[in-house]
Amino acid sequence: MRKIILMMSVSLDGYFEGPDRDISWHLVDEELHRHFNEQCKGMGAFMDGRVTYELMAEFWPTADRDPASTGPMFEFAGIWRDMPKFVFSRTLTTADWNTTVIRDVVPEEIAELKAQPGGDIALGGANLAATFMEHGLIDEYRIYVHPVVLGRGRPLFESPDVRMNLKLAGTQTFGNGVVLLHYGRGQD
Repeated sequence: MRKIILMMSVSLDGYFEGPDRDISWHLVDEELHRHFNEQCKGMGAFMDGRVTYELMAEFWPTADRDPASTGPMFEFAGIWRDMPKFVFSRTLTTADWNTTVIRDVVPEEIAELKAQPGGDIALGGANLAATFMEHGLIDEYRIYVHPVVLGRGRPLFESPDVRMNLKLAGTQTFGNGVVLLHYGRGQD
């Protein structure tokens, strides 16, 4: 059975975005971007909330035509375009780039998606992640901690009613100071 894997970047103080949705502090250099590409290539689908999907759809479909793009950016543009995507939205009626719109998170429907053949499913978007956490639908957490303290912004884990016991599966340190914390589900 496929796994749902939350892949998110956070500041050292736990924010996934700064004030005004600022993510300019993300330290994505060539090494980290190549790592992301390797992780994403093996996925079977991407699941995103509407805001994350729209941000991705603004840039990645044509990023490999931009002369300023780096090699890893060229590669990711193709990965993103070709990957099946699910966007959770109550306002979108259609979406491009191999994307299916889903209105609500229904645990039984997510279980059906997980039971389909293929690679694991990458989950992105803090609001969507909070809903998946509330339903116990996330199998792994890959949290990329950036060596930046923002002091304010929007925390990744803001749902006060969810307690998760996780089991460390591994860590990885990148040359730019980012640390991957990889967790699986622990004992409930």
